[in-house]
Amino acid sequence: MTVLARVGLLLAATVTAVLATAAPAPALAHGADAPNGTDYRVSVTDAGHPDLRVRVVEAGARLELTNTGDSPVEVIGYSGEPYLRIGPDGVYENSRSPATYLNRTIVGDSALPAEADPAAEPRWHRVDGGTTARWHDQRALWREAEPPAQVRAAPDREHRVRDWVVPLRGADGPAEIRGTLDWVPPPDAYTWWVVTVVGALAVGALGVLPAASGPGRRALVALGGLLIVGGAAAVALAVGRTLDAGAQGLGAVLAGLLTGPVWTLLTGLGAIAAGVRAVRGGGGFAGSGERTSAPRSDVDFVVALAGVCLALFAGVTNAAGFARAVLPVPWPPTVARVLVILVLVAGAGALAAALLRLHAAARRPTATSAVTR
Repeated sequence: MTVLARVGLLLAATVTAVLATAAPAPALAHGADAPNGTDYRVSVTDAGHPDLRVRVVEAGARLELTNTGDSPVEVIGYSGEPYLRIGPDGVYENSRSPATYLNRTIVGDSALPAEADPAAEPRWHRVDGGTTARWHDQRALWREAEPPAQVRAAPDREHRVRDWVVPLRGADGPAEIRGTLDWVPPPDAYTWWVVTVVGALAVGALGVLPAASGPGRRALVALGGLLIVGGAAAVALAVGRTLDAGAQGLGAVLAGLLTGPVWTLLTGLGAIAAGVRAVRGGGGFAGSGERTSAPRSDVDFVVALAGVCLALFAGVTNAAGFARAVLPVPWPPTVARVLVILVLVAGAGALAAALLRLHAAARRPTATSAVTR
């Protein structure tokens, strides 16, 4: 395959990747509508009973309740009806509770079937064999399109939006999960994007070094190292999102990765593999001690393809964190933003540098032919 053909194939792959990222993002293990970020922080202040463990998952989009006791506990719906039952024999949903249907989406806009009647006798259906349930709860979320009045008056300050309560009923009688909903001012996205663009341009400038020279070979090694770093950052983002979705334990994390942010994970691993190849291609030696003279356009093509996939599938899809205060990761949001910067700088920078190297390689035979004639 000629260099020009490889460039054409890379452009086609880029278009395909852009079209793919225009489709809905893959669902996480437990929530298809988990947000990429929000400015509302949901916190649990009281689980209601010593046998219950309650936490927020998916950047606060869902509540997670684990019942470690010997008797079941019921989560009460919006009209005072039994909604969920969590106990040693599994998790059950009441198909006659309107909350069963309203809580299927984060905005609570599901149509109610005819059987939904909060005054009717509960009709329980087993939905899981474990002792943990996760659900959207509109009482803990801000559902309006506009922020609260106090936020609109002073959007640069943190505000307590409300205290929320989710009623429970157990063997010991009524109980309540209590928590808070706060507005957190979003960061300045412009600053993060400036750092990203400047970093990508600096990396892309490595592509102007002559590929066959010593500096050019060292530039290829540097690009490979950056791809390894960017790929590792993408894997870390995928793992963080899976953990925030509620996965606990190695098996649950692996299952969550394969059913959740799988494209971020795969492009991260692919970038690491491409980076290793680039490091070897730019720094390898022949048996006599001289550097290998094998064509490096193949390596440049791999670097470019890995770069565009990394930037789109792992970078752009997570860039919403530049403008959101609460992110779907279990660590501080600044750490997540730095990881996204590493992904975008490595991906976009490697793409630009590799394209420049491929372009230079495509021009060299023409120049040689002109000298010969």
